[in-house]
Amino acid sequence: MEVTAAMVKTLRHQSGAGIMECKNALKETQGDVEEAITYLRKRGIARADKKGDRATGDGSVGTYIHAGNKIGVLVELRCETDFVANTDDFKDLLKDIAMHIAAAKPRFTSRDDVTQEVVAKEREIYSHQARESGKPDKIIEKIVDGKMGKFYEENCLLDQPFVKDTDITIQELIKHKIAKLGENITVGDFARLEIPR
Repeated sequence: MEVTAAMVKTLRHQSGAGIMECKNALKETQGDVEEAITYLRKRGIARADKKGDRATGDGSVGTYIHAGNKIGVLVELRCETDFVANTDDFKDLLKDIAMHIAAAKPRFTSRDDVTQEVVAKEREIYSHQARESGKPDKIIEKIVDGKMGKFYEENCLLDQPFVKDTDITIQELIKHKIAKLGENITVGDFARLEIPR
């Protein structure tokens, strides 16, 4: 099947991918635009994983003030160049992450940021709860591991389900943008402030 310029233009508009990537995707999928989008997304996520070690020396600081002015967020989102930092896609991601932090109240950016003291304390609590409920010793460790997974999902920003689309995590949301923009993106520091009611 011949890939036309109009087909490439349509796919480029829908996916944000480069011209040659769109052309190759359409060739691989025999001109099926929907399949080509899926193809690009799969390849993009694989490429995003490879970009994970690249230095993020640029970026922006974003803010979010919730209605009523009782909750505010400052978040640092980093990328490789000021060119990407100034794109609408990057700015939209920054706003989404700031808004997510306001809603989901993460305590840490990633699992790596959770201190050993916090991990030890949480494991001790979960182990005690399991013993108190009469669980046999041989399965307590598995129960504790499962509860720690839930702890990370609730408290670590990158593990949390995105509040606007709970089918993906914040990490997956960022990977989609890395695939689209072609640069590594990382979350730096963030602060969430709330005036208690």
